[in-house]
Amino acid sequence: MADSLAEQLIGAGVHFGHRASRWNPKMAPYIYARKNLIHIIDVRETIRGLLRAKRYLRQVATGRGQVLFAGTKRQAGETVGREAERCRMPYVSDRWLGGTLTNFRTIRSRLSRLEELESIRSGDELATYSKKMQSALNREYRKMYRNLNGMRTMNRLPECIVVIDPKKEKNAIREARKLGIVTLALIDTDCDPDLVDLPIPGNDDGIRSIEIIVRQLADAIIEGTAASVTKDAEQPTTPAPEAEKGDEAPQASEEAAEKVVGQVSNPATSEQ
Repeated sequence: MADSLAEQLIGAGVHFGHRASRWNPKMAPYIYARKNLIHIIDVRETIRGLLRAKRYLRQVATGRGQVLFAGTKRQAGETVGREAERCRMPYVSDRWLGGTLTNFRTIRSRLSRLEELESIRSGDELATYSKKMQSALNREYRKMYRNLNGMRTMNRLPECIVVIDPKKEKNAIREARKLGIVTLALIDTDCDPDLVDLPIPGNDDGIRSIEIIVRQLADAIIEGTAASVTKDAEQPTTPAPEAEKGDEAPQASEEAAEKVVGQVSNPATSEQ
């Protein structure tokens, strides 16, 4: 299983960073080598960050906490929406509205307006408006649906926010830090890891790379939710903490990654 995870990450191109000229020096601990003017991310660090993130998300889901997914860049939007819906968590995949977290009461009021527009469009009331008004209502509905549909189930502030590329989602990171919400992010070599509580170093521009990371995180949430349901049903006296399972054989994962990453870039010929 450890070999499989490392090979999947390599196959998805998670190890490809940005051009060396665009790097953030704070990412140095996560960089394995430099090859053809492109930084190669250490897959062992990716696995370590991924296991840590999965362990935390499993704990949040077991405690029935909410996790907000945020990925508005073109490569991430579809994946974020699909995986968030699969694990039944709120998401933002088109545009981060300023104040989504810090002005949450207003966002909730706009969700009420979205539901009102849906009831108007689904009934006969829309026909009572003029064509100009119908066009305006439909335009307002499409815009609100695109921006707010993913947050319908978010009836309170989330315990954690999962971000794809914190440089792109700087407003989301800023709001989460201001409110003390835990931030978890897929970060590339041009990002600042100090702004994120749980960084996962990896390629945040590749569609396949984003898919495999977000799918792993969604699976951890589903496992935590299932564990919560089982715990409520059986009411065990001393349940084994799910966090321990999340770190299953991290040593083996790192050794497997070390073997596979050697095929990508040979330290003897690459510039450190």
